[in-house]
Amino acid sequence: MLTARKILVLNGPNLNLLGKRQPEIYGHETLGDVEAECRSIAAELGFSVDFRQSNAEHELISWLHEARETVAGIVINPAGYSHTSVAIMDALAACPCPIIEVHISNIHRREAFRHHSYVSHVATGVICGCGTQGYTLALRRLSVLLEKVTP
Repeated sequence: MLTARKILVLNGPNLNLLGKRQPEIYGHETLGDVEAECRSIAAELGFSVDFRQSNAEHELISWLHEARETVAGIVINPAGYSHTSVAIMDALAACPCPIIEVHISNIHRREAFRHHSYVSHVATGVICGCGTQGYTLALRRLSVLLEKVTP
């Protein structure tokens, strides 16, 4: 059953180490900080947030399958799976809602293998290089997109 104002915020591998792993690239905010900010902005926009993280590809895919019929939009930071997972791309392609892909760093200024994202092929929009603010930008963009389809 669709929960009209619910947004899934999905985080891929190693994001549980945010704030500890390579802070010179990813910053000092923790995933808990990102979640708190997402919940605050979502409440301001009239959304609820289902915020999740997994290092397991199959778990991310199962959550996307569940989301197909329960959320109005998806924000996803697929992390390293951006560049490798056709399966996550396919799961997202089966979702009828808008999808915003987020990357904390600018993947286009990094190693060549990071320049390609399978997820970008099915995302409605992509935000990269804005630090953790990319998540709140994504929520604001979803709000605009969803207002266009809500009577």
